[in-house]
Amino acid sequence: MKPTVSGIDHIVLTVADIDTTLAFYQGVLGMGAQEFRPADGSIRWALKFGNQKINLHQRGAEFDPKARDARAGSADICFLSDVSLDTWQQHLKTCDVTIEEGPVTRTGATGPLRSIYLRDPDGNLIEISNLGVAR
Repeated sequence: MKPTVSGIDHIVLTVADIDTTLAFYQGVLGMGAQEFRPADGSIRWALKFGNQKINLHQRGAEFDPKARDARAGSADICFLSDVSLDTWQQHLKTCDVTIEEGPVTRTGATGPLRSIYLRDPDGNLIEISNLGVAR
């Protein structure tokens, strides 16, 4: 039998400034900050939401092993939300975050999405989507 993968445990974002990243993802996207210490005793940071985790690497001080070309601002991530995009648009406006595109209809891993697009402090493209909304 050919082996297969069943899901994603975590992803890693290389960022210019961990504190700025934590503030954005906590304040704008409602994620939690999690400090953790791996077996080597170093202090690392992650963003937690639902059953997901994004580990953060400080640009220039990444942990090994790492991506061959680790750089800030190269990610494109789609986050799912049960909160309406109208509510997100109002929230982003109060946070002074520009919506670059949307709402627009897209196709996700499990079906249609309705999405808006914005950027985090490093320029990563962030998509916030509602599932099953085809208009």
